[in-house]
Amino acid sequence: MTAPAAYDAILLAGFGGPEGQDDVIPFLRNVTRGRGIPDERLETVATHYRHFGGVSPINDHNRQLKSAIEAELGSRGIDLPVLWGNRNWAPFLNEAVVEANERGLTRLLGIVTSAYSSYSSCRQYREDFARALAETGLDGTVHIDKVRQYFDHPGFVTPFIEGVRNAYAEFADRGISSDRVHVLFSTHSIPSDDAERSGPRDTDFGPGGAYAAQHLAVARVVMDAQEQPGSWELVYQSRSGAPSTPWLEPDINDAIAALDIQKVDGVVIVPLGFVSDHMEVLWDLDTEALEATRERGLEAIRVPTPGIHEAFVTGLVDLVVERLRGTPDEDRPALTDLGPWYDVCRPGCCENIRAGFKPAVAGMAP
Repeated sequence: MTAPAAYDAILLAGFGGPEGQDDVIPFLRNVTRGRGIPDERLETVATHYRHFGGVSPINDHNRQLKSAIEAELGSRGIDLPVLWGNRNWAPFLNEAVVEANERGLTRLLGIVTSAYSSYSSCRQYREDFARALAETGLDGTVHIDKVRQYFDHPGFVTPFIEGVRNAYAEFADRGISSDRVHVLFSTHSIPSDDAERSGPRDTDFGPGGAYAAQHLAVARVVMDAQEQPGSWELVYQSRSGAPSTPWLEPDINDAIAALDIQKVDGVVIVPLGFVSDHMEVLWDLDTEALEATRERGLEAIRVPTPGIHEAFVTGLVDLVVERLRGTPDEDRPALTDLGPWYDVCRPGCCENIRAGFKPAVAGMAP
């Protein structure tokens, strides 16, 4: 979109998370809606949330992120309110859309709290927008666009570059040199079929589709920015679903188990696929993965997520300004050869063939 556009508000769209023990099962029912999973099976996952008092940090993070975006917009003299709605827990997207309409805010620019291309991290949010408009009866009255995927925007990548650099420095203070440190870039695993269909259909991104290609490209940028980079690999976490369904591998814990402890003393865990701390970070990385490193006798450091890092917040507002001004591609920052990514998704982009076609906004008509 290279023509200037006018918007009435920003719509910050999140995954959502429980904020107490009584919320956990209802929240997980929302996450798994349509799959017919009984509560008994949901309790298996619920133990992760219950370990932390039934509270995911993700909602509190989004409150902080909303405030930070508002402050950055204000500092630049951009008069746009920020609304917040979640996919799976209050405040829901439907509520945000209704609030927008009641306030006379009918052209919204969405920012989703996920940087990469896949069904669950992009298209599903676009479907959520369409469903919210349909369920509230505001389709045709309220219009929602979306900023581009920002996996290689400097604002998203800079916190990871700093985090890895700081981890190397901390290991050096412990007497562990960079050639004895292995970096694990971790992201959420997804079904292999979904991965192959991530990104536009007219481009061959190789195994794992755009989803894997984007993560690998960003990991290379992070490592190239280090003074004396050591070994690294892309790993996956948080696999779910039927064991018979292929998902992206290797799992982070399997990768840790496979490390040669004759050559590695320290492990840096980089939550490359995540914008903020949430249960997959607190449990799968800070609990299970760190325990796996201890069992191998390895020291480990987990790098922070971008959260409300100044560069990240600034970058998100830069993405808004791109759309307001209609910034041409050549003037849009991107740290990999894959970017800058598209403002408008192509037909079939990131489709989920198991779930079947569902209407989505912020894309070309199928």
